Amino acid sequence: MVKVFIIDDSAVVRQVLSDVFSEDPAIEVVGHAIDPIFAMEKLKTIRPDVITLDLEMPRMDGITFLKHLMASNPIPVVICSSLTEKGAEVTLKALEAGAIDVITKPKIGVKGFLEESSTLIRDVVKGAAGARLKTVKAKQGPPPPSSPKLTADAVLGLGGQSRRLIKETTDKVIAIGASTGGTEALRELLEAIPLGIPGIVIVQHMPEHFTAAFAKRLNGICEIEVREAKEGDRVRSGLALIAPGNKHTMLKLSGAKYHLNVVDGPLVSRHRPSVDVLFRSVARYAGKNALGVIMTGMGDDGAAGMLEMREAGAYTIAQDEASCVVFGMPKEAIKRGAVAKVLPLGDIPKAIVGQ
Repeated sequence: MVKVFIIDDSAVVRQVLSDVFSEDPAIEVVGHAIDPIFAMEKLKTIRPDVITLDLEMPRMDGITFLKHLMASNPIPVVICSSLTEKGAEVTLKALEAGAIDVITKPKIGVKGFLEESSTLIRDVVKGAAGARLKTVKAKQGPPPPSSPKLTADAVLGLGGQSRRLIKETTDKVIAIGASTGGTEALRELLEAIPLGIPGIVIVQHMPEHFTAAFAKRLNGICEIEVREAKEGDRVRSGLALIAPGNKHTMLKLSGAKYHLNVVDGPLVSRHRPSVDVLFRSVARYAGKNALGVIMTGMGDDGAAGMLEMREAGAYTIAQDEASCVVFGMPKEAIKRGAVAKVLPLGDIPKAIVGQ
C-alpha cells in the first residue's frame, strides 16, 4: 500500500486528487494540508510514502518546504504544477532540489483535467514510492497496472518492418530515453559530453512547456548545444535535441542526413513523447550507425524499441540500478535482452565517447 499525503491550497485539487487515488486499492491518502506550515505539523505524526506538493502556496512556497524536507526528513515528492512557462521553470528548480516527478494541472478546468489524467497520476505516485532518495531506497510500491497499451506501431505504422529502410550513410546518431529521475541524470550525462560527439536525440517524459525550459537550462551549462526539437531539425554533431512535451519525435533519413519528424499521435506505452517511438524509428533508419541509452524511469517505455535497435546492430547501454532513481525502464530493457552494457550513470558519457 502506497501512503500519500497531499499539500495544495486548492480545496478542489485536494478533493480531486483524493478521489483519483481512492480508485486504486494500492494507494491510501493518509492526510492533506493547505500549505507547508500545516503540513510540517501533520508530518510529525504521519510518515507517508509519497507527498504531492503544489509550489505556489501561502505562508511558505513549495521550493522552501521541499529543501527543508530533503534536508531533515527525506520523503519522495511529486510536484503538482501548473501548465505554464513560469510553472515549468519553478518545477525544474524543484526537481533540482530533490523532487522525483511532476504531474501538471491547468489554471482552469482542473477537475476535468486531473480526472482525465487519473491513470498517469496514479502511476507516477506509485513509481515515486519506489524511488531512491540519495543512498536510501524508499519502500517499493506496487507495479503500474498491466492494462493494454499502444505500441509504437500506432505512430510509426511499421508493421514489423522496422529495419527495412536503412540506407548507407556515415552519419551517427545517439538516442536517449529517460523518465522519472531523468532530468538530473540527463544534466549529469550531458554536462560530461564533449563537442564533436554525434548528434543526440532525447525523449524525457515531461509535459509541454517543460521540455523547452529544460532544454534552455541544459544549454546554459553544457559544452554542446541543447534545445527543444522541432519538425525538420537535422541531427548533427555537437547538438542534443529534446523531444517536445506532448509530441512524438521520430528519426528520418533524407539522403545521407538524419532529420526529425515531430508529430501528434496517441499515447504510446502511456506516454507522448514515447521512448519506444524514437528508438524504433532509430532502429529503422540508423541501425548499426546508432547508439542507444535507456536511463532511470518507471515502466517499460523504450524496452521494445531498444531491443529492435540492438537487433539492427546498434550498441545499447542501460543505466545501472544503483544510480537510477527508478530502475523500471532499464530493468525491463535488460530483461528483454536489449542491452549490451549496463553502466553506472557516471560511466555512460565515457562509454558514449568511446564508441
